[in-house]
Amino acid sequence: MDTVNSSNIDITTFFLIGIPGLEHVHAWISVPICLMYLVAILGNCTILFVIRTESSLHAPMYYFLSMLAVSDLGLSLSSLPTMLRIFVFNATGISPNACFAQEFFIHGFTDMESSVLLVMSFDRFLAIRNPLRYSSILTNATVAKMGLVFLIKSMLLVLPFPFTLKRLTYCRKSLLSHSYCLHQDVMKLACSDNTVNFFYGFFVALCMMSDSVFIAVSYIFILKTVMGIGSHKERLKALNTCVSHICAVLIFYVPIIALASMHRFGKHKSPVAMILIADIFLLVPPLMNPIVYCVKTRQIREKVW
Repeated sequence: MDTVNSSNIDITTFFLIGIPGLEHVHAWISVPICLMYLVAILGNCTILFVIRTESSLHAPMYYFLSMLAVSDLGLSLSSLPTMLRIFVFNATGISPNACFAQEFFIHGFTDMESSVLLVMSFDRFLAIRNPLRYSSILTNATVAKMGLVFLIKSMLLVLPFPFTLKRLTYCRKSLLSHSYCLHQDVMKLACSDNTVNFFYGFFVALCMMSDSVFIAVSYIFILKTVMGIGSHKERLKALNTCVSHICAVLIFYVPIIALASMHRFGKHKSPVAMILIADIFLLVPPLMNPIVYCVKTRQIREKVW
């Protein structure tokens, strides 16, 4: 192996994996993966187009939905090239710099989606708690500033990842555990001290998981507010406005929690199961979020139709 002195990398190529034991059917597996990516990209682009062109949808709730669609598109496009190369062409090699760039975008858009889901829970709480003041508090300018802050915060939070990985030395192992590059996966391959990477990665994970805690707290307040509504019909109507968001939260966080639990508590964890859950994490949310919002949100459904 050649040595790249400028970046302290002895290994010039990392190797990703598809699904162990099913290499002979990777070409067939690529068909549903391609279909899922196409539907995800088409669905999120449709959401963005409809909200952009329909003036009746120029409201905070739909602007936040646009941010969710952008983060879903970012997740899809960040992982699409390597997954298709593996399953279609059996090309598993990836250069270290390309790997570092990919994990930067995957983690950045993941954090952005987590932040958007958090502010969408606040949006639902405000709409139920103070409907008369809702439009005066969440103005278009406020929403635009929040979106910019989310983007900058997410990118700055994960910006150290590629630089801290680049300073490590990789000299023995080169096989990664997934079909795309993740920070914790690449970090484990280093044969030099990766303490800084470990603790900073743990800090980023805590930041993202804190979003889920605040989402849960928001829904506690939402339920408390809804229980104070006298009419049973009005309670159901208020809760129905949250169904789409609850589905998006579950679709996003369940694979993350399942994967983290398997890493932490799975003594005899199956590598295939972990790879499938990791792939679901990047495939399912961008695919399902547009479908859920089109089905459950009448205004979106009507405009798409």
